[in-house]
Amino acid sequence: MSLSERLNNQQAGSLAGGTALLPPVGQAGPAAGSAQASNSAPTPPRQDPAAAELRHRVHQLLIDELGPILFDNRLSEDDLRRRVNEQLQAAVALERVPLSAADKARLIQDVTDDILGYGPIDCLLREEAVTEIMVNGPDRVFVERDGKLTKDPNVRFLDEDHVRRVIDKIVSAIGRRIDESTPMVDARLPDGSRVNAVIAPLAIGGPFLTIRKFSADPLQIEDLIRFGSVNVHAAEFLKACILGRLNGVVSGGTGSGKTTMLNVLSSFIPDDERIVTVEDAKELQLHQEHVLSMESRPSNVEGRGEVTIRDLVKNCLRMRPDRIVVGECRSGEALDMLQAMNTGHDGSLTTVHANSPRDTLARLETLVLMAGFDLPIRAIREQMASAIDIIVQLTRLRDGTRRVTHITEVQGMEGDIITLQDVFLFDFGAGVDERGRFRGELRATGVRPKFAEKLADQGILLGAEVFNPNTGMQAQSGRL
Repeated sequence: MSLSERLNNQQAGSLAGGTALLPPVGQAGPAAGSAQASNSAPTPPRQDPAAAELRHRVHQLLIDELGPILFDNRLSEDDLRRRVNEQLQAAVALERVPLSAADKARLIQDVTDDILGYGPIDCLLREEAVTEIMVNGPDRVFVERDGKLTKDPNVRFLDEDHVRRVIDKIVSAIGRRIDESTPMVDARLPDGSRVNAVIAPLAIGGPFLTIRKFSADPLQIEDLIRFGSVNVHAAEFLKACILGRLNGVVSGGTGSGKTTMLNVLSSFIPDDERIVTVEDAKELQLHQEHVLSMESRPSNVEGRGEVTIRDLVKNCLRMRPDRIVVGECRSGEALDMLQAMNTGHDGSLTTVHANSPRDTLARLETLVLMAGFDLPIRAIREQMASAIDIIVQLTRLRDGTRRVTHITEVQGMEGDIITLQDVFLFDFGAGVDERGRFRGELRATGVRPKFAEKLADQGILLGAEVFNPNTGMQAQSGRL
């Protein structure tokens, strides 16, 4: 029997008995097995077991009724929303549990999020203060706000199948899949937020879902100055490096802000240049007109059709790019990226996981060797010394802030060693305040980089104040 037939039968019985299906707005009705409701404010449904059970029943009714059409791409979003709202109103009416207007509105919103959005985490995705969402199981959801990780007791899924439906909705929207044969997947939300999901048999107690949220309005260099991630002079220096077509590597640990910094640096690229971006899942949000974005593709069910980052980097060399921006080097594509930087694609950018500028070079060596060629270490280092001009190191500090801790020039080779020179360094010696926040700031070391002359030849002049170690972050406001 369909939902509408059940509703019609119930309404007929209710009218025959002379009872109203729902109490008037603001009037409490008797709840099964409990005393008369008090005049106090209603308990939020996510914390009330009875409300959670009601939500579960209504949710299941809609899944049973609308299951076949929820993932039908032929149905427009407006038509799907209309169908869901109609069935939702009918399902709520079918329940004999008394609901106030506020409770009913919240129930409808929760179930609508479940069906049309991303379930219980929809409210977290809309909350600007949340930067990361970690679902460790149906009833264990952790969030990061202002750099601090906490468990959210008000957000929970109905069961493991509910988490799995949300994962399936996210990955299917970009043409990817997750099943027992491929129980891990990287994906993205429409706004570019990064998604990783792991299901059984790999996820014990899962499924696991991790979402790195990106702002709908991408951060600009002024925002990083305001947050204290960089100072005005360092920002001016970085802008000059991008305009001067220097090759750069952004390095840092997980969650240190590498993609955000790559976005900011890419925003300095002039509008009249052709930019090709290569990523595992599209995250960069460039506003220039001439941008071509490509993302890798996993293999299909038969194990065929995989397109790797390395394949895309090789292909983009044939697309006449002025700049190549690789979201992250994780494997042998590092070799192709270095060759691109050395063969006329100046001003290219990429990111690497590393804890210091020196570690960045060591990791790049390892990644180049993963390309499968037995290259001498000296040849690899000569490639790196010739290709890379600057390394921007980011660190997520203990107080939850993300700071640029090094801006380092790659000067060249001395024997078998690549020489580095720090142009800006974070001052850890300033200690921490009473709230545990670092007092330090990014300061110039007083050393003028060798490539300053190259920039000057292109008409990009950097004043002496940029490299003055006594000028810190006095000018927090101010635009470049």
